[in-house]
Amino acid sequence: MKKMFVLSMFISFAMICSCQKQDSTAEAQLAQRKTELDVREEALIQREKAVEEKEKEIAEREKVLANSRIIQSQRQAPDAAQAEAERQKRIQQLPPEFKALIPDRSQIDAAKAEKDRTTQQRIVQPQTGFDAARRKKMSAIAAPQTAVPETDLNSPSPSPTPQ
Repeated sequence: MKKMFVLSMFISFAMICSCQKQDSTAEAQLAQRKTELDVREEALIQREKAVEEKEKEIAEREKVLANSRIIQSQRQAPDAAQAEAERQKRIQQLPPEFKALIPDRSQIDAAKAEKDRTTQQRIVQPQTGFDAARRKKMSAIAAPQTAVPETDLNSPSPSPTPQ
């Protein structure tokens, strides 16, 4: 009986030890996963901070660019003549083969005026054609009405009004 008791105690002790060993293995795995998650979370937080900083920098750049554009447009508005003079000066400094490639301002203006004139003519043409077609239609409608009374005058039948 002592042997039985010792044997059952030994088996119980072995089972308890193996369960504790499994528990410690599971706890070690859990701790490892937790540290991995902490590392990932820290990396994610760092990325978010970096993205926020970049967004702030971009917003600041856009503000600076917008302000500089406003300032440049204010500066350029009164200096249109100066800009044209500067353009002409740069053109004069170019070699002759490049000068030939740059169209003359008067030629550009003349071509633009011609294009505008032809566009206006194209707009007016359909309107005059439409007006002519409408007049033709109206005259065709009016012509049968005038023809009917003429036939009444020449008709041999007596008029319905008493004489």
